[in-house]
Amino acid sequence: MSQERRRPTRAPLPRSSASNSTLSIVIAVVAVVLGFFILRDISQDGSSSPTATEDTTATEQATEETIATETTVAAPTIPLTSFKIQVANASKISGSAGQLTTELQGRGYIVQPALNANDATPKQNTTVVYYLPGSEAQAALVAGELGGVATAPMPAPIPTDSGNLGEASVLIMLGTDVAGKPLGTPVPTAPPATAATETTVAEG
Repeated sequence: MSQERRRPTRAPLPRSSASNSTLSIVIAVVAVVLGFFILRDISQDGSSSPTATEDTTATEQATEETIATETTVAAPTIPLTSFKIQVANASKISGSAGQLTTELQGRGYIVQPALNANDATPKQNTTVVYYLPGSEAQAALVAGELGGVATAPMPAPIPTDSGNLGEASVLIMLGTDVAGKPLGTPVPTAPPATAATETTVAEG
């Protein structure tokens, strides 16, 4: 028997242990990759979330917002010298038609010499402004100067002592309510109108 000692030989590792080590490494790599993608998605969602919220809020505000606008409708401007007026005295107060004629001329109107109402016209307590077709706005303006008296289409025959209007398109049949009294502040006949319009801004 040889006295030389034999070196012990290592036994080979079982194959099952090597396989388990390889599988663990693969699982670890897969876990790292999956974790990377998950973290990236979370990061992207977090960075885009405020923008999405802001866009949604802006859209809701634009949809629900109602803008109130004021629309001013201005009264049409009528030049005072673009038409002529005739004053006829139906008040039976002497000189009142001439007085009114002078006052209207002082305010810039073109007024023909005063006349009397015809004999068929009884004494009137209420002043009326008559107008020819197409002169409704002018008559309304004159009625405002007289304190807001009534207007009406021109009667036929024309109720002046001459039976005509000359070049006038507006006739003032002067009654006792205005006769002999100084003109006051004109009454606006078509004041500027303000209307509120609601406009809803559509979603876009």
